Amino acid sequence: MLTLPNILTLSRIFAVPLLVFLLWSPNWFDYALAFVLYCLMGITDYFDGYLARAKGTVSRLGIFLDPIADKIMIAAVIVMLIFTRKPGGEPLIYGVHVIAALIILLREITVSGLREFLAGLQVSIPVSQLAKWKTTFQLVALGALILGGALHQWQWVHNVGLVSLWLAALLTLITGWDYLRAGLRHMD
Repeated sequence: MLTLPNILTLSRIFAVPLLVFLLWSPNWFDYALAFVLYCLMGITDYFDGYLARAKGTVSRLGIFLDPIADKIMIAAVIVMLIFTRKPGGEPLIYGVHVIAALIILLREITVSGLREFLAGLQVSIPVSQLAKWKTTFQLVALGALILGGALHQWQWVHNVGLVSLWLAALLTLITGWDYLRAGLRHMD
């Protein structure tokens, strides 16, 4: 059912190729456009859920698509920020910071698989408040890293992104363990 919240969710999925294109071989202007698009995608993420709950139009399609849209966007941005080089020549996520990015990617895949397995058992694990903080740090980190590509002369913007990435990775480990521990109770 194509309600406004579902259209907003789908718009995030369809915007990912454009975001990847902007991050493929960027100059400062491409990074700036990517940052604006990334922010718009984040705003639609907020409003699709808000509108669905406020209007009572929460649908199975929306429940299915929303986490997929989030994971596609996060994974695509992380991969591109590891791949993409800023004007100085180094990637936006480099060296030891790639570990934080990989922790986030691995957790997303693991928790998705766990949720799929548990859905077959008709068991759901609610999103914790700590997981919401993880998502916030993750979104801030990636946004700051993209913006840091546009404002490469302001190193502090990039540093905010890296610090937030590590905070997100730490919370990722904690929440991932919480989800795994809860899921293990339902396994033979």
